[in-house]
Amino acid sequence: QVQLVESGGGSVQAGGSLRLSCVASGRTFSPYSMGWFRQAPGKEREFVAAISWRGGRTYYADSVKGRFTISRENAKNTVYLQMNSLKPEDTAAYYCASDRRAFGDRVPFGPSEYDYWGQGTQVTVSS
Repeated sequence: QVQLVESGGGSVQAGGSLRLSCVASGRTFSPYSMGWFRQAPGKEREFVAAISWRGGRTYYADSVKGRFTISRENAKNTVYLQMNSLKPEDTAAYYCASDRRAFGDRVPFGPSEYDYWGQGTQVTVSS
C-alpha cells in the first residue's frame, strides 16, 4: 500500500517561511515524478510545483514562482516544498502526489495524472 505523509504546515505571518515535507512508502520512490498541489476552501485543487523523477526538472505555478522551491531526496523517499515570502493567498491545504507513470518523460501538471495522494497539511498565512 502506497502512503504519502505530509508534514510541516502551520500558521505564519505574511512574509514568513515554511518547509513542507512528504515521505513516501509502499513502493520505490525514485522512479516517480512528484507534485505539490493546494486547495483553499471553496476552490478547486490547483497545481503548485512538480519535480521530475531524477530531480533535474522543476516546474512552478506562476503564483509561486520565485518564492517556492521543490526538491527531493530519493535516498530518504522525501519531497520538499520550501515556501518563502508567504502571502495570505497562499493559505490552503497542501497535498503531495505521486505520478502514475514510472520513469515518465514528462512531468505532469494535472491532478488526474497523479495516482497517490497524501492527506494534506494546512498552511495558514495571516496578514
